[in-house]
Amino acid sequence: MRVEKDSLGEIAVPRDAYYGIHALRARGNFSVTGQTPHRELIWAMAMVKKACAFANRQTGLLDETKAKAIFKACDEVAQGALDSEIIVDALSGGAGTSINMNINEVIANRALEHIGFEKGRYDIISPLEDVNMNQSTNDVFPTAVKAAIVKLTGELAQEVALLQGEFQKKEKEYAKILKVGRTEMQDAVPVTVGQEFSAWAEALNRDWWRLNKAVERLRQINLGGTAAGTGLNCPKAYIEIAVEKLRELTGLPLAKADNLFEATQNTDTFSEVSGFLKTLAVDLIKIASDLRFLSSGPRAGIGELRLPAVQVGSSIMPGKVNPVIPEMVTQVGIKVVASDHAVSFACSLGNFELNPFLPLIAHEIIGAIKMLKNCCRIFREKCVSGITVDELRCRELFDKSSCIITAFSPYLGYETCAEIYKEALATGKRVEELLIEKGFFTEEEIKSITQPQELTTPGFAGIKYLRARLLRQHTQSRNYRIRHREDNNDCEE
Repeated sequence: MRVEKDSLGEIAVPRDAYYGIHALRARGNFSVTGQTPHRELIWAMAMVKKACAFANRQTGLLDETKAKAIFKACDEVAQGALDSEIIVDALSGGAGTSINMNINEVIANRALEHIGFEKGRYDIISPLEDVNMNQSTNDVFPTAVKAAIVKLTGELAQEVALLQGEFQKKEKEYAKILKVGRTEMQDAVPVTVGQEFSAWAEALNRDWWRLNKAVERLRQINLGGTAAGTGLNCPKAYIEIAVEKLRELTGLPLAKADNLFEATQNTDTFSEVSGFLKTLAVDLIKIASDLRFLSSGPRAGIGELRLPAVQVGSSIMPGKVNPVIPEMVTQVGIKVVASDHAVSFACSLGNFELNPFLPLIAHEIIGAIKMLKNCCRIFREKCVSGITVDELRCRELFDKSSCIITAFSPYLGYETCAEIYKEALATGKRVEELLIEKGFFTEEEIKSITQPQELTTPGFAGIKYLRARLLRQHTQSRNYRIRHREDNNDCEE
Protein backbone atom coordinates (compact mmCIF):
# COMPACT_ATOMS: atom_id res chain seq x y z
CA MET A 1 0.00 0.00 0.00
CA ARG A 2 1.00 3.63 -0.43
CA VAL A 3 -0.41 6.45 1.67
CA GLU A 4 -1.84 9.50 -0.07
CA LYS A 5 -3.35 12.54 1.54
CA ASP A 6 -5.68 15.37 0.64
CA SER A 7 -7.25 18.21 2.62
CA LEU A 8 -9.54 15.72 4.37
CA GLY A 9 -6.82 13.40 5.61
CA GLU A 10 -4.88 10.29 4.59
CA ILE A 11 -5.93 7.06 2.86
CA ALA A 12 -3.97 3.93 2.02
CA VAL A 13 -4.06 3.24 -1.72
CA PRO A 14 -3.05 -0.10 -3.29
CA ARG A 15 0.60 0.21 -4.35
CA ASP A 16 -0.07 -1.01 -7.90
CA ALA A 17 -3.10 1.20 -8.46
CA TYR A 18 -2.90 4.02 -10.98
CA TYR A 19 -5.86 5.76 -9.35
CA GLY A 20 -5.32 7.72 -6.18
CA ILE A 21 -6.98 9.09 -3.07
CA HIS A 22 -9.58 11.21 -4.87
CA ALA A 23 -10.86 8.33 -6.98
CA LEU A 24 -10.83 6.00 -3.98
CA ARG A 25 -12.95 8.39 -1.92
CA ALA A 26 -15.36 8.84 -4.83
CA ARG A 27 -15.76 5.10 -5.33
CA GLY A 28 -16.76 4.78 -1.70
CA ASN A 29 -19.18 7.69 -1.93
CA PHE A 30 -20.92 6.92 -5.21
CA SER A 31 -21.20 3.16 -5.66
CA VAL A 32 -24.73 3.30 -7.06
CA THR A 33 -24.95 2.05 -10.66
CA GLY A 34 -22.05 -0.36 -10.88
CA GLN A 35 -21.13 1.39 -14.14
CA THR A 36 -18.09 3.51 -14.85
CA PRO A 37 -18.09 6.31 -17.44
CA HIS A 38 -18.56 5.29 -21.07
CA ARG A 39 -15.40 4.33 -22.96
CA GLU A 40 -15.99 7.18 -25.40
CA LEU A 41 -16.01 9.70 -22.57
CA ILE A 42 -12.76 8.31 -21.18
CA TRP A 43 -11.22 8.63 -24.65
CA ALA A 44 -12.41 12.23 -24.90
CA MET A 45 -11.10 13.13 -21.45
CA ALA A 46 -7.68 11.73 -22.37
CA MET A 47 -7.64 13.77 -25.58
CA VAL A 48 -8.56 16.93 -23.67
CA LYS A 49 -5.79 16.29 -21.14
CA LYS A 50 -3.26 15.76 -23.92
CA ALA A 51 -4.34 18.95 -25.70
CA CYS A 52 -4.04 20.91 -22.45
CA ALA A 53 -0.61 19.46 -21.71
CA PHE A 54 0.49 20.41 -25.21
CA ALA A 55 -0.73 23.98 -24.70
CA ASN A 56 1.05 24.18 -21.33
CA ARG A 57 4.28 23.01 -22.92
CA GLN A 58 3.94 25.48 -25.79
CA THR A 59 3.43 28.36 -23.38
CA GLY A 60 6.45 27.30 -21.29
CA LEU A 61 4.45 26.24 -18.25
CA LEU A 62 5.21 22.51 -18.47
CA ASP A 63 8.72 21.19 -19.07
CA GLU A 64 9.48 18.86 -21.98
CA THR A 65 10.12 15.74 -19.90
CA LYS A 66 6.86 15.95 -18.01
CA ALA A 67 4.92 16.88 -21.13
CA LYS A 68 6.15 13.90 -23.13
CA ALA A 69 5.39 11.51 -20.28
CA ILE A 70 1.89 12.95 -19.95
CA PHE A 71 1.35 12.71 -23.71
CA LYS A 72 2.24 9.02 -23.66
CA ALA A 73 0.02 8.32 -20.66
CA CYS A 74 -2.88 10.17 -22.28
CA ASP A 75 -2.55 8.03 -25.40
CA GLU A 76 -2.69 4.86 -23.30
CA VAL A 77 -5.79 6.06 -21.47
CA ALA A 78 -7.41 7.03 -24.76
CA GLN A 79 -6.73 3.58 -26.22
CA GLY A 80 -8.35 1.83 -23.25
CA ALA A 81 -5.19 0.32 -21.78
CA LEU A 82 -6.03 1.66 -18.31
CA ASP A 83 -9.82 1.40 -18.26
CA SER A 84 -9.73 -0.86 -15.20
CA GLU A 85 -8.20 2.04 -13.27
CA ILE A 86 -11.22 4.28 -13.91
CA ILE A 87 -13.16 3.28 -10.82
CA VAL A 88 -15.52 6.21 -10.25
CA ASP A 89 -19.24 5.58 -10.72
CA ALA A 90 -20.79 7.12 -13.82
CA LEU A 91 -23.27 9.09 -11.70
CA SER A 92 -20.81 10.54 -9.21
CA GLY A 93 -21.68 13.88 -7.68
CA GLY A 94 -19.72 17.07 -8.22
CA ALA A 95 -20.45 17.93 -11.87
CA GLY A 96 -17.83 15.45 -13.07
CA THR A 97 -15.10 16.38 -10.59
CA SER A 98 -14.56 12.80 -9.40
CA ILE A 99 -14.22 11.53 -12.97
CA ASN A 100 -11.77 14.32 -13.77
CA MET A 101 -9.72 13.58 -10.65
CA ASN A 102 -9.66 9.85 -11.43
CA ILE A 103 -8.38 10.57 -14.95
CA ASN A 104 -5.79 13.04 -13.59
CA GLU A 105 -4.46 10.46 -11.13
CA VAL A 106 -4.22 7.66 -13.69
CA ILE A 107 -2.39 9.89 -16.18
CA ALA A 108 -0.01 11.23 -13.53
CA ASN A 109 0.90 7.82 -12.13
CA ARG A 110 1.42 6.29 -15.56
CA ALA A 111 3.49 9.30 -16.62
CA LEU A 112 5.64 8.85 -13.51
CA GLU A 113 6.40 5.29 -14.59
CA HIS A 114 7.43 6.51 -18.03
CA ILE A 115 10.16 8.67 -16.50
CA GLY A 116 11.30 6.03 -14.02
CA PHE A 117 9.45 6.94 -10.82
CA GLU A 118 7.07 4.97 -8.63
CA LYS A 119 3.37 5.68 -8.54
CA GLY A 120 2.41 8.30 -5.99
CA ARG A 121 5.46 10.55 -6.47
CA TYR A 122 3.28 13.58 -6.96
CA ASP A 123 6.17 15.86 -6.07
CA ILE A 124 7.54 14.91 -9.52
CA ILE A 125 4.35 14.85 -11.57
CA SER A 126 1.20 15.99 -9.82
CA PRO A 127 -2.35 15.09 -10.88
CA LEU A 128 -3.45 18.60 -9.96
CA GLU A 129 -0.47 20.86 -10.53
CA ASP A 130 0.71 19.26 -13.78
CA VAL A 131 -1.97 17.09 -15.43
CA ASN A 132 -4.78 19.49 -14.46
CA MET A 133 -2.76 22.67 -15.02
CA ASN A 134 -4.86 25.66 -16.19
CA GLN A 135 -7.99 23.53 -16.04
CA SER A 136 -11.15 23.07 -14.02
CA THR A 137 -13.59 20.18 -14.11
CA ASN A 138 -16.11 22.77 -15.22
CA ASP A 139 -14.42 23.37 -18.56
CA VAL A 140 -12.62 20.06 -19.10
CA PHE A 141 -15.54 17.75 -18.42
CA PRO A 142 -18.18 19.52 -20.58
CA THR A 143 -15.63 19.78 -23.38
CA ALA A 144 -14.95 16.04 -23.20
CA VAL A 145 -18.66 15.25 -23.08
CA LYS A 146 -19.26 17.31 -26.21
CA ALA A 147 -16.32 15.73 -28.02
CA ALA A 148 -17.56 12.23 -27.19
CA ILE A 149 -21.10 13.04 -28.31
CA VAL A 150 -19.98 14.72 -31.54
CA LYS A 151 -17.84 11.69 -32.45
CA LEU A 152 -20.61 9.21 -31.70
CA THR A 153 -23.27 11.31 -33.39
CA GLY A 154 -21.30 11.21 -36.63
CA GLU A 155 -21.12 7.42 -36.39
CA LEU A 156 -24.85 7.19 -35.66
CA ALA A 157 -25.67 9.42 -38.63
CA GLN A 158 -23.78 7.00 -40.88
CA GLU A 159 -25.83 4.07 -39.58
CA VAL A 160 -29.07 5.99 -40.06
CA ALA A 161 -28.06 6.76 -43.65
CA LEU A 162 -27.33 3.08 -44.31
CA LEU A 163 -30.68 2.07 -42.84
CA GLN A 164 -32.43 4.70 -44.93
CA GLY A 165 -30.68 3.36 -48.02
CA GLU A 166 -31.97 -0.13 -47.32
CA PHE A 167 -35.54 1.14 -47.17
CA GLN A 168 -34.99 3.04 -50.42
CA LYS A 169 -33.90 -0.18 -52.12
CA LYS A 170 -37.18 -1.79 -51.05
CA GLU A 171 -39.07 1.28 -52.24
CA LYS A 172 -37.74 0.78 -55.77
CA GLU A 173 -38.09 -3.00 -55.71
CA TYR A 174 -41.76 -2.94 -54.73
CA ALA A 175 -42.85 0.30 -56.41
CA LYS A 176 -45.61 -1.28 -58.52
CA ILE A 177 -47.27 -3.64 -56.05
CA LEU A 178 -50.74 -2.40 -55.02
CA LYS A 179 -52.00 -2.98 -51.51
CA VAL A 180 -54.52 -1.68 -49.01
CA GLY A 181 -53.59 1.61 -47.36
CA ARG A 182 -54.82 1.79 -43.78
CA THR A 183 -55.76 4.74 -41.59
CA GLU A 184 -56.77 4.26 -37.94
CA MET A 185 -56.20 0.52 -38.48
CA GLN A 186 -59.03 0.43 -41.04
CA ASP A 187 -59.01 -0.03 -44.82
CA ALA A 188 -58.53 3.35 -46.49
CA VAL A 189 -57.31 3.87 -50.06
CA PRO A 190 -54.97 2.05 -52.44
CA VAL A 191 -51.24 2.55 -51.99
CA THR A 192 -48.17 0.72 -53.21
CA VAL A 193 -45.78 -1.27 -51.06
CA GLY A 194 -43.02 0.96 -52.40
CA GLN A 195 -44.79 4.04 -51.07
CA GLU A 196 -44.85 2.56 -47.58
CA PHE A 197 -41.10 1.93 -47.73
CA SER A 198 -40.58 5.46 -49.07
CA ALA A 199 -42.33 6.97 -46.05
CA TRP A 200 -40.08 5.08 -43.65
CA ALA A 201 -37.02 6.11 -45.66
CA GLU A 202 -38.01 9.78 -45.65
CA ALA A 203 -38.53 9.84 -41.88
CA LEU A 204 -35.01 8.47 -41.44
CA ASN A 205 -33.70 11.08 -43.86
CA ARG A 206 -35.01 13.81 -41.56
CA ASP A 207 -33.38 12.05 -38.60
CA TRP A 208 -30.06 12.05 -40.47
CA TRP A 209 -30.44 15.79 -41.07
CA ARG A 210 -31.17 16.41 -37.38
CA LEU A 211 -28.10 14.45 -36.29
CA ASN A 212 -25.91 16.59 -38.51
CA LYS A 213 -27.48 19.67 -36.94
CA ALA A 214 -26.64 18.21 -33.53
CA VAL A 215 -22.95 18.40 -34.39
CA GLU A 216 -23.35 22.11 -35.12
CA ARG A 217 -24.99 22.62 -31.75
CA LEU A 218 -22.27 20.82 -29.79
CA ARG A 219 -19.06 21.87 -31.52
CA GLN A 220 -18.79 25.05 -29.42
CA ILE A 221 -16.72 24.17 -26.32
CA ASN A 222 -15.83 26.08 -23.18
CA LEU A 223 -12.25 24.83 -22.76
CA GLY A 224 -10.26 27.59 -21.10
CA GLY A 225 -13.20 28.96 -19.18
CA THR A 226 -12.03 27.19 -15.99
CA ALA A 227 -14.42 27.24 -13.03
CA ALA A 228 -17.16 29.66 -14.10
CA GLY A 229 -16.33 30.53 -17.69
CA THR A 230 -14.36 33.65 -16.79
CA GLY A 231 -11.03 32.02 -17.62
CA LEU A 232 -9.54 32.78 -14.18
CA ASN A 233 -5.95 31.43 -13.87
CA CYS A 234 -5.88 30.50 -17.55
CA PRO A 235 -3.52 32.31 -19.98
CA LYS A 236 -5.17 33.49 -23.21
CA ALA A 237 -2.47 31.95 -25.39
CA TYR A 238 -3.04 28.58 -23.75
CA ILE A 239 -6.75 28.61 -24.66
CA GLU A 240 -6.23 29.05 -28.38
CA ILE A 241 -3.48 26.43 -28.52
CA ALA A 242 -5.44 23.87 -26.47
CA VAL A 243 -8.59 24.19 -28.58
CA GLU A 244 -6.66 23.95 -31.84
CA LYS A 245 -4.71 20.91 -30.61
CA LEU A 246 -7.88 19.20 -29.42
CA ARG A 247 -9.42 19.69 -32.85
CA GLU A 248 -6.31 18.15 -34.40
CA LEU A 249 -6.15 15.19 -32.00
CA THR A 250 -9.80 14.24 -32.30
CA GLY A 251 -10.43 15.12 -35.94
CA LEU A 252 -13.64 16.78 -34.78
CA PRO A 253 -14.89 20.27 -35.82
CA LEU A 254 -14.57 21.73 -32.32
CA ALA A 255 -14.31 25.47 -31.75
CA LYS A 256 -14.04 27.82 -28.78
CA ALA A 257 -17.40 29.16 -27.72
CA ASP A 258 -17.85 32.88 -28.26
CA ASN A 259 -19.08 33.26 -24.68
CA LEU A 260 -17.22 30.91 -22.34
CA PHE A 261 -19.24 32.12 -19.38
CA GLU A 262 -22.54 31.20 -21.04
CA ALA A 263 -21.22 27.90 -22.37
CA THR A 264 -20.15 26.83 -18.87
CA GLN A 265 -23.52 27.22 -17.20
CA ASN A 266 -26.09 26.41 -19.88
CA THR A 267 -26.89 22.88 -21.02
CA ASP A 268 -29.80 23.55 -23.37
CA THR A 269 -27.77 22.25 -26.32
CA PHE A 270 -27.61 18.85 -24.62
CA SER A 271 -31.37 18.90 -24.14
CA GLU A 272 -31.87 19.80 -27.80
CA VAL A 273 -29.60 17.03 -29.04
CA SER A 274 -31.27 14.55 -26.72
CA GLY A 275 -34.54 15.60 -28.35
CA PHE A 276 -33.10 14.73 -31.77
CA LEU A 277 -32.22 11.27 -30.45
CA LYS A 278 -35.71 10.90 -29.03
CA THR A 279 -37.21 11.79 -32.39
CA LEU A 280 -35.12 9.11 -34.09
CA ALA A 281 -36.27 6.66 -31.43
CA VAL A 282 -39.90 7.61 -32.05
CA ASP A 283 -39.48 7.04 -35.79
CA LEU A 284 -37.83 3.67 -35.23
CA ILE A 285 -40.63 2.58 -32.88
CA LYS A 286 -43.23 3.56 -35.47
CA ILE A 287 -41.44 1.72 -38.27
CA ALA A 288 -40.89 -1.37 -36.14
CA SER A 289 -44.55 -1.36 -35.13
CA ASP A 290 -45.66 -1.15 -38.77
CA LEU A 291 -43.41 -4.05 -39.71
CA ARG A 292 -44.74 -6.20 -36.88
CA PHE A 293 -48.36 -5.65 -37.93
CA LEU A 294 -47.74 -6.00 -41.67
CA SER A 295 -45.84 -9.27 -41.13
CA SER A 296 -48.33 -10.67 -38.60
CA GLY A 297 -49.56 -14.17 -39.23
CA PRO A 298 -48.26 -15.92 -41.19
CA ARG A 299 -51.77 -17.23 -41.98
CA ALA A 300 -54.12 -15.50 -39.56
CA GLY A 301 -52.70 -11.98 -39.65
CA ILE A 302 -52.06 -9.35 -42.30
CA GLY A 303 -49.07 -11.21 -43.72
CA GLU A 304 -48.23 -8.77 -46.52
CA LEU A 305 -44.56 -8.66 -45.53
CA ARG A 306 -42.23 -11.47 -44.59
CA LEU A 307 -39.45 -10.67 -42.12
CA PRO A 308 -36.27 -12.76 -42.01
CA ALA A 309 -36.45 -15.60 -39.49
CA VAL A 310 -33.49 -15.09 -37.15
CA GLN A 311 -34.33 -17.47 -34.32
CA VAL A 312 -36.90 -19.97 -33.02
CA GLY A 313 -39.81 -18.10 -31.48
CA SER A 314 -41.26 -20.37 -28.84
CA SER A 315 -40.31 -22.99 -26.30
CA ILE A 316 -43.75 -24.61 -26.57
CA MET A 317 -45.13 -23.83 -30.05
CA PRO A 318 -43.17 -25.71 -32.73
CA GLY A 319 -42.31 -23.71 -35.83
CA LYS A 320 -43.31 -20.34 -34.40
CA VAL A 321 -41.08 -17.42 -35.41
CA ASN A 322 -41.45 -14.01 -33.80
CA PRO A 323 -40.57 -10.49 -35.07
CA VAL A 324 -37.78 -10.25 -32.51
CA ILE A 325 -35.70 -7.62 -34.29
CA PRO A 326 -38.55 -5.05 -34.49
CA GLU A 327 -39.27 -5.89 -30.83
CA MET A 328 -35.65 -5.11 -29.95
CA VAL A 329 -35.90 -1.86 -31.91
CA THR A 330 -39.02 -0.89 -29.98
CA GLN A 331 -37.38 -1.56 -26.62
CA VAL A 332 -34.33 0.52 -27.55
CA GLY A 333 -36.66 3.31 -28.65
CA ILE A 334 -38.50 3.24 -25.34
CA LYS A 335 -35.23 3.38 -23.43
CA VAL A 336 -34.02 6.36 -25.47
CA VAL A 337 -37.31 8.21 -24.90
CA ALA A 338 -36.90 7.58 -21.16
CA SER A 339 -33.30 8.84 -21.32
CA ASP A 340 -34.50 12.03 -22.95
CA HIS A 341 -36.83 12.65 -20.00
CA ALA A 342 -33.87 12.24 -17.62
CA VAL A 343 -31.69 14.57 -19.69
CA SER A 344 -34.38 17.24 -19.96
CA PHE A 345 -34.98 17.16 -16.23
CA ALA A 346 -31.25 17.28 -15.42
CA CYS A 347 -30.67 20.18 -17.83
CA SER A 348 -33.44 22.16 -16.15
CA LEU A 349 -31.82 21.83 -12.73
CA GLY A 350 -28.64 23.79 -13.38
CA ASN A 351 -28.09 26.68 -11.00
CA PHE A 352 -26.27 29.94 -11.60
CA GLU A 353 -22.85 29.29 -13.20
CA LEU A 354 -22.91 25.46 -13.41
CA ASN A 355 -25.07 22.39 -13.91
CA PRO A 356 -23.98 19.80 -11.32
CA PHE A 357 -25.85 16.98 -13.08
CA LEU A 358 -23.67 16.79 -16.18
CA PRO A 359 -22.52 13.23 -15.34
CA LEU A 360 -26.13 12.04 -15.74
CA ILE A 361 -26.60 14.10 -18.90
CA ALA A 362 -23.40 12.65 -20.38
CA HIS A 363 -24.16 9.09 -19.37
CA GLU A 364 -27.68 9.11 -20.78
CA ILE A 365 -26.91 10.84 -24.09
CA ILE A 366 -23.81 8.79 -24.82
CA GLY A 367 -25.64 5.61 -23.85
CA ALA A 368 -28.60 6.53 -26.06
CA ILE A 369 -26.38 7.19 -29.07
CA LYS A 370 -24.54 3.89 -28.64
CA MET A 371 -27.80 1.97 -28.35
CA LEU A 372 -29.30 3.67 -31.38
CA LYS A 373 -26.15 3.07 -33.41
CA ASN A 374 -26.17 -0.65 -32.64
CA CYS A 375 -29.93 -0.80 -33.07
CA CYS A 376 -29.87 0.74 -36.56
CA ARG A 377 -27.10 -1.59 -37.69
CA ILE A 378 -28.85 -4.74 -36.43
CA PHE A 379 -32.21 -3.56 -37.78
CA ARG A 380 -30.66 -3.08 -41.22
CA GLU A 381 -28.60 -6.26 -41.31
CA LYS A 382 -30.97 -8.73 -39.67
CA CYS A 383 -34.37 -7.41 -40.68
CA VAL A 384 -34.84 -4.71 -43.31
CA SER A 385 -32.37 -6.04 -45.88
CA GLY A 386 -34.14 -9.40 -45.89
CA ILE A 387 -37.76 -8.23 -46.01
CA THR A 388 -39.81 -9.72 -48.85
CA VAL A 389 -43.35 -9.01 -50.01
CA ASP A 390 -46.11 -11.59 -50.44
CA GLU A 391 -47.64 -10.23 -53.63
CA LEU A 392 -50.50 -12.77 -53.64
CA ARG A 393 -51.46 -11.82 -50.10
CA CYS A 394 -51.35 -8.11 -50.96
CA ARG A 395 -53.66 -8.75 -53.92
CA GLU A 396 -55.99 -10.96 -51.91
CA LEU A 397 -56.49 -8.36 -49.20
CA PHE A 398 -56.73 -5.57 -51.75
CA ASP A 399 -59.53 -7.35 -53.62
CA LYS A 400 -61.42 -8.10 -50.39
CA SER A 401 -61.09 -4.65 -48.87
CA SER A 402 -63.29 -2.52 -51.19
CA CYS A 403 -60.82 0.32 -50.55
CA ILE A 404 -60.87 1.04 -54.26
CA ILE A 405 -64.33 2.64 -54.03
CA THR A 406 -62.83 6.07 -53.21
CA ALA A 407 -61.40 6.28 -56.73
CA PHE A 408 -64.94 6.30 -58.15
CA SER A 409 -66.26 9.03 -55.87
CA PRO A 410 -65.53 11.92 -58.31
CA TYR A 411 -67.62 10.12 -60.94
CA LEU A 412 -70.56 8.89 -58.85
CA GLY A 413 -70.56 11.08 -55.74
CA TYR A 414 -69.89 10.26 -52.11
CA GLU A 415 -73.35 8.89 -51.18
CA THR A 416 -73.62 6.56 -54.13
CA CYS A 417 -70.16 5.17 -53.49
CA ALA A 418 -70.96 4.70 -49.79
CA GLU A 419 -74.00 2.57 -50.71
CA ILE A 420 -71.94 0.46 -53.10
CA TYR A 421 -69.27 0.02 -50.43
CA LYS A 422 -71.83 -1.22 -47.89
CA GLU A 423 -73.30 -3.60 -50.44
CA ALA A 424 -69.85 -4.98 -51.26
CA LEU A 425 -69.21 -5.68 -47.58
CA ALA A 426 -72.63 -7.29 -47.10
CA THR A 427 -72.54 -9.50 -50.21
CA GLY A 428 -68.84 -10.25 -50.45
CA LYS A 429 -68.82 -9.02 -54.04
CA ARG A 430 -65.99 -6.89 -55.37
CA VAL A 431 -66.65 -3.18 -55.88
CA GLU A 432 -65.74 -3.46 -59.55
CA GLU A 433 -68.27 -6.25 -60.02
CA LEU A 434 -71.09 -4.21 -58.50
CA LEU A 435 -70.21 -1.14 -60.57
CA ILE A 436 -70.51 -3.15 -63.76
CA GLU A 437 -73.72 -4.88 -62.63
CA LYS A 438 -75.36 -1.54 -61.89
CA GLY A 439 -74.29 -0.12 -65.23
CA PHE A 440 -72.13 2.66 -63.82
CA PHE A 441 -69.00 1.65 -65.75
CA THR A 442 -67.84 -0.74 -68.39
CA GLU A 443 -65.09 -3.22 -67.66
CA GLU A 444 -62.74 -1.21 -69.85
CA GLU A 445 -63.48 2.00 -67.98
CA ILE A 446 -62.85 0.33 -64.64
CA LYS A 447 -59.50 -0.93 -65.88
CA SER A 448 -58.58 2.62 -66.84
CA ILE A 449 -59.43 3.92 -63.40
CA THR A 450 -57.80 1.13 -61.39
CA GLN A 451 -54.35 1.14 -62.88
CA PRO A 452 -51.75 1.33 -60.05
CA GLN A 453 -50.32 4.62 -61.34
CA GLU A 454 -53.78 6.17 -61.48
CA LEU A 455 -54.73 5.04 -57.96
CA THR A 456 -51.57 6.15 -56.18
CA THR A 457 -50.70 9.56 -57.64
CA PRO A 458 -52.37 12.99 -57.30
CA GLY A 459 -55.51 13.71 -59.35
CA PHE A 460 -58.66 11.89 -60.39
CA ALA A 461 -57.96 8.26 -61.23
CA GLY A 462 -58.56 7.60 -64.94
CA ILE A 463 -59.23 11.25 -65.79
CA LYS A 464 -57.27 11.16 -69.02
CA TYR A 465 -59.43 8.28 -70.21
CA LEU A 466 -62.77 9.50 -68.87
CA ARG A 467 -62.44 13.27 -69.10
CA ALA A 468 -65.68 13.85 -70.96
CA ARG A 469 -67.64 11.69 -68.56
CA LEU A 470 -66.22 13.39 -65.48
CA LEU A 471 -66.82 16.84 -66.92
CA ARG A 472 -70.43 16.01 -67.74
CA GLN A 473 -71.03 14.41 -64.33
CA HIS A 474 -69.66 17.36 -62.41
CA THR A 475 -71.41 19.96 -64.56
CA GLN A 476 -74.74 18.34 -63.67
CA SER A 477 -73.96 18.20 -59.92
CA ARG A 478 -74.50 21.08 -57.49
CA ASN A 479 -71.78 19.68 -55.28
CA TYR A 480 -68.94 20.27 -57.72
CA ARG A 481 -67.60 23.10 -59.81
CA ILE A 482 -65.18 22.17 -62.54
CA ARG A 483 -62.48 24.39 -63.90
CA HIS A 484 -60.87 23.12 -67.06
CA ARG A 485 -57.21 24.05 -67.52
CA GLU A 486 -56.12 23.76 -71.12
CA ASP A 487 -52.46 24.48 -70.36
CA ASN A 488 -51.78 21.15 -68.63
CA ASN A 489 -54.79 19.16 -69.86
CA ASP A 490 -56.16 18.63 -66.35
CA CYS A 491 -59.38 19.03 -64.38
CA GLU A 492 -59.60 20.30 -60.82
CA GLU A 493 -62.36 20.36 -58.29
